[in-house]
Amino acid sequence: MAWAPDYVTVEQLAAFKSMDADSDANDEELLGRAITAASRAIDDHTNRQFGKVDDAEERTYLAEYRPDKGRWVVTIDDLQTIADLAVDIDGTAVTGHRFAPLNAVPRGRAWTRLEFSRTSSVVPTYPDYEVAVTALWGWSAVPAAVEEACLLQASRLDVRRGSPFGVAGSPDQGNELRLLAKLDPDVAVTLRPYVRPRRVA
Repeated sequence: MAWAPDYVTVEQLAAFKSMDADSDANDEELLGRAITAASRAIDDHTNRQFGKVDDAEERTYLAEYRPDKGRWVVTIDDLQTIADLAVDIDGTAVTGHRFAPLNAVPRGRAWTRLEFSRTSSVVPTYPDYEVAVTALWGWSAVPAAVEEACLLQASRLDVRRGSPFGVAGSPDQGNELRLLAKLDPDVAVTLRPYVRPRRVA
């Protein structure tokens, strides 16, 4: 799985929409575009992505001292595995750190913080200290709720293609729906547990 992938396939969306199995290549291309747009809308809404890098990457983060925790904390990108992990400060490997929230991965979430303790072999010594972390960043699998949200949003985008004025359905039949320029409300509800707060610089 790549970083920031499409969260469902064209075949899954076609089945979700109960489309004819004989749909042409043009339909498949348009569905693919809707899926990609929906996937990126999900990324923007949740302030995270649900793919995973293919190879371990080094990324640099800034440390901050958290008096409420009594330790140095580094906010990191989403991480679900410690495979190929390395933490480094000024060229020195660090041991004795931990990832948080502590029970995130068993609960189907991701670690978003690296925390140092008094037993860490090396700790930052001043605010905004740079910490290098090498890891297989991302999610081991796309959560089912994210896949469902992608199907809903991509289906909505595909309907929008046939509704140039932003209205689907018919007022005569009582099923008129205005397709507003925002995430589908059901999608927003589905994604609520996965929204990551945005940091203010």
